[in-house]
Amino acid sequence: MKVYIAAPLYCDYEREYNLKIDELLRNNGYDTYLPQRDGGVVSEMPDFINGIPKDRYVFEKDLEAMNSSDVFLFLLDGRVPDEGACVAMGYYYGSGKPAVGLKTDSRTLCQGLDNLMIRMALEKICVNADELLEYLATKR
Repeated sequence: MKVYIAAPLYCDYEREYNLKIDELLRNNGYDTYLPQRDGGVVSEMPDFINGIPKDRYVFEKDLEAMNSSDVFLFLLDGRVPDEGACVAMGYYYGSGKPAVGLKTDSRTLCQGLDNLMIRMALEKICVNADELLEYLATKR
């Protein structure tokens, strides 16, 4: 089963955490698509890849990965959810395939909860890695 991992990737801490979650999933038998590794980090790429502007290249590569994934995982930690991951989740939600969140952060924006558009698009928001693995096991 392939899991698309949507998360912020703009600082060392975020990238390290993303890699930790990726490793957890891979060690438990899941294939993953991690955008920072498999699609690329736009700020670190040349302006064109194979003649395609880097923004378009990464966008298309990520869409292709979402289309071929079985489950969408949204890493929700942070003061607010990552904008790009929100757009990706909306795209994925339209596919009708399952989406799950992982949130170990107690900060919220709306009366103790995350935005309803995020909550309603996810089947579940897990609060730790064990709960995430339990959820994913039900999707195999």
